[in-house]
Amino acid sequence: MNIQQFQYVLALAEYRHFETAAERCFVSQSTLSTMILKLEEELGIVVFDRRRKPVDLTAEGIKVVDQLRRIMKEIGAMKEMAAEMKGELSGQLKIAAIPTVAPFLLPLFLPAFAAQFPKLQIEVREQTTDEILRALKLRELDIGIVSLPIQDPVLLEYPLYDEPFVYFDAARKHPKQVDIKRLNLDNMCLLEEGHCMRNQVFELCDINNKVLRNKLNFNYKAGSIDGVLRFVRANRGATLLPWLSAMELPASEQGRVSRFTAPAPYRSVGLLVHAHFVRHTVRALLQEEILRSVKNKIPKSRTPGHMLSPLA
Repeated sequence: MNIQQFQYVLALAEYRHFETAAERCFVSQSTLSTMILKLEEELGIVVFDRRRKPVDLTAEGIKVVDQLRRIMKEIGAMKEMAAEMKGELSGQLKIAAIPTVAPFLLPLFLPAFAAQFPKLQIEVREQTTDEILRALKLRELDIGIVSLPIQDPVLLEYPLYDEPFVYFDAARKHPKQVDIKRLNLDNMCLLEEGHCMRNQVFELCDINNKVLRNKLNFNYKAGSIDGVLRFVRANRGATLLPWLSAMELPASEQGRVSRFTAPAPYRSVGLLVHAHFVRHTVRALLQEEILRSVKNKIPKSRTPGHMLSPLA
């Protein structure tokens, strides 16, 4: 068996039509059919049910195609790794960041990083932590930007920066610092389930043996920090914000932001890759660019804080 046969099988699995698959592979229909048949004979497995129109995968064929996709992904990664060894950064790089990080961090580093490597095709998306972990393990994603630690034996972690949380109250101005133990949790607005920052706020509340209370007769769970802020402003509520998002608030609202006294809550943001990820040159360059972009934007605490667990 060879790579060409793998490509023919994957093409037919995608298009479910011999003529179309052959055209996509730039070979004759008979060549594609013969090569696939040879692979099936070598494996001793029928991959395609040719009696169906369009052509369909057999139960065994579904597993074979899944494995071939992984193999082709690894072959592609090996080619990209070889190119990096020669000083060439090219190919595709798939990055995902959690929604409470992406809108505020990506604009700081992505334009500069992409400009440095014009041959690198970068695909970026927002996903929850669970979605990123799943995609990394399936090798559908190259790099995740998440809240650490994850502590998964299949994944490697590369810390970037520690980001403090601040308290934002739209109803009143606050002093420069507030005590976590005296935090007013009335009308607290949170992200919906599935966001690690929601878990982190609940962890913070558990620390203080407090229960979230809401004076309103409805409970709103936003899907983004922008949604949280819109609701908080409209209902004179309160919320916790990561530092970078709070710094984007207009000057008129900066007086409603308070930092926490020590031990202040913070999260650790970092990169996550699969244990078999091989493109460490591009990962290191990305890490370096992110660190440079946040160097003067996130304060360094002089006293130990309380790191909130990403999956509490």
